[in-house]
Amino acid sequence: MSLAEIAVGLLILVSAFLSMAAGIGIVRFPDVLTRLHAATKPQVLGLATILAAVVLRAPTWGVLTTAVLVMTFQLLTQPMTAHMLGRSAYRTSHVRRDLLIEDELGRDIAEHAEPEASDR
Repeated sequence: MSLAEIAVGLLILVSAFLSMAAGIGIVRFPDVLTRLHAATKPQVLGLATILAAVVLRAPTWGVLTTAVLVMTFQLLTQPMTAHMLGRSAYRTSHVRRDLLIEDELGRDIAEHAEPEASDR
C-alpha cells in the first residue's frame, strides 16, 4: 500500500466524518438557523476532502480542473444559498427568536419598514 493510497483513505474517512456530523447536526439542532449552519459548513469541507482524495487517486489535469471548478462553485454558491435560506426562514417566522442572541435582521427590518398609510 503506497503513501498516496493511505492519504486517499484518510481523506475519505475525514469526508465521511464531516458528512456524518452534518447529518447529525441537521437532525439534532433545535432551529432552522443552527441546522442551516450544520448543513453548510461541514458539507463544504467534506466535499473539499473527497475532491482532494479524487485528485490524489487520479492525478490528471482534467480531474484537477474539474475538482477546482466544483469547489470554486461550491464556495461561491453555498454562503449565498445559506444566507437566502436563513432570511427566508426568518421572514416566514420559522426561526426560534428565543434562541437568537442578537436580532440584527429584525432591527434592520423595523428601521426600514414602510411608513403606515396614515403617515403619508
